[in-house]
Amino acid sequence: MKALFKMTPSVNAELLLLAAIWGASFMFMRVGAPEFGPILFTTLRAATGAIFLFSCLAIFKETKALKSHWRHIFVVGALNTAIPFALFGYAILTLSAGTTSVLNATTPMFGAVVGYIWLKDKLGITAIFGLLLGFIGVYLLVSENLHMDTNVVGHDTDNSALLPTLAAMLAALCYGVSANYTKKYLTGIKPLALAAGSQITATAMLLPLSLFFLPDAMPSVNAIWSVLLIGIICTGVAYIIFFRLIAQLGPAKAISVTYLIPAFGMLWGGLFLDESISVMMIIGSCVILLGVALTTGVFKAKPKKAIEAKV
Repeated sequence: MKALFKMTPSVNAELLLLAAIWGASFMFMRVGAPEFGPILFTTLRAATGAIFLFSCLAIFKETKALKSHWRHIFVVGALNTAIPFALFGYAILTLSAGTTSVLNATTPMFGAVVGYIWLKDKLGITAIFGLLLGFIGVYLLVSENLHMDTNVVGHDTDNSALLPTLAAMLAALCYGVSANYTKKYLTGIKPLALAAGSQITATAMLLPLSLFFLPDAMPSVNAIWSVLLIGIICTGVAYIIFFRLIAQLGPAKAISVTYLIPAFGMLWGGLFLDESISVMMIIGSCVILLGVALTTGVFKAKPKKAIEAKV
């Protein structure tokens, strides 16, 4: 995280803005998913994002990239959008927006594991310790809700949080697999084309399924607005900001936004949804983020030569 504070004020502002936007996505899911249902909400979110991003793609005349890479984009659409969005939509029916945003922060940790198993990336002792610490943090985070969750209106208070927690972590695993799949097969494609293509293919996959999960009653205005905002702002605009940061900083530094999202997820949930934030949640969140930082090498020691060169 030291690199974050060495950036220019404008870049830091963009990182904070992106974290605030992605943190808000969990709040919008918390509002819209119970009324639309996880599947339909995910479909509408992906469709809204697809329309916005494809419009940007057409403006920049980059639509040809979709045709030449459509098979791999289809896989990324499933792993990076359709499956994890639906899983988070299910998880947030029980878990708070803040808790779900912290579980989402385990994505780099799962990405490191998948990279080690699949792409033979290095995973040292510090990283392994970070993995163990991360999973301990997950337990601490949801320990108070494993048998009871009183934060969710309209749900029985004895509803176990175990399955929703596993669903959220499976979604993070999907993101980790997708990141490594993209690294292996799609490094040459324009990021905007990949983002638009993944939303389009996810919509195509989810649309037939969503017809079996139509709500019994018309969702409220707030729920409808949550779909539009999460699709346009948290998917479309957020991707564009993220691509700007990648171009300016490179992917390694841009991904530092992951460590800021949980703070905003809990902040928006507390401010707008009256979600409680317990001491154990804060401790669990800190342990998870420390585990992720160790796994991904954020606290990796600098080589001796590099240190001596600066003296």
